[in-house]
Amino acid sequence: MDFVNEHSIVRKIWGNTDVILFIFAGAAAEFSLNKAVDWLYFTGKLPKDPLGRLFSTVAYAQKIVFSPLNEANAAIDQITMIHKHVEGARNTKIPDWAYRDVLFMLIDYSIRSFEVLERKLNLAEKEEIFNTFYLVGQRMEINGLPTNFTEWQSMHELQLHEDLVYSHFSQDLFSQYKKHLGFSRFFLMRKIQALIVPVRVNELLQLGKGKLVIPILALYKLSRGFNLHKTLRNLILPAEYKAQILDLEIIKRKRQTI
Repeated sequence: MDFVNEHSIVRKIWGNTDVILFIFAGAAAEFSLNKAVDWLYFTGKLPKDPLGRLFSTVAYAQKIVFSPLNEANAAIDQITMIHKHVEGARNTKIPDWAYRDVLFMLIDYSIRSFEVLERKLNLAEKEEIFNTFYLVGQRMEINGLPTNFTEWQSMHELQLHEDLVYSHFSQDLFSQYKKHLGFSRFFLMRKIQALIVPVRVNELLQLGKGKLVIPILALYKLSRGFNLHKTLRNLILPAEYKAQILDLEIIKRKRQTI
């Protein structure tokens, strides 16, 4: 038995590397604003390699989506254990709302990214996405989770206004993004973020409008028909992160052949 049904929309989303990269871009923006982002600075790993840490997060999510139930639960338990070690080192507990915020991001950007790159999702598909990450939250024993998609929508809107703030961590993270990506890639990332993040996130980060990237996306989608999209994507991505992109594709292929 798999954690996620093989025909699920969740697998279509997390089996699409382009969509995952958009989820990554959205999360990179919102992560920087979260009031609990200091936890990610505590170990020192995030400021040293912010993009690598985010890749690690999305890679865990993808592994869970494409794993049998026992392996997915083991991966979720490993995530829980890692966080408990950090809590022990800091001698305090990560608040439940911070855990919920991360799950909310995975739900929200799964929907937003797929809709920008592929098509609109119907309510049943959105509920399926919510239910998948709700099960992850249950396994992690996160308190105060919404129990259905409608409840999640209300809680998410509240969370965007209560848990996000522009701080020196936000400024530092975006400086690190720029350093690791270079000016052109950083500019493109911000335009993609402007296209997919909630209004509240855009307001706090002053990302502007994402209209500039729409014709670029149209050309990119057209390139899929000629099987050129991976070549174009590799030209855009920094060389040091191409291996991590390949890892995402390998996880998908391995799970689909089991």
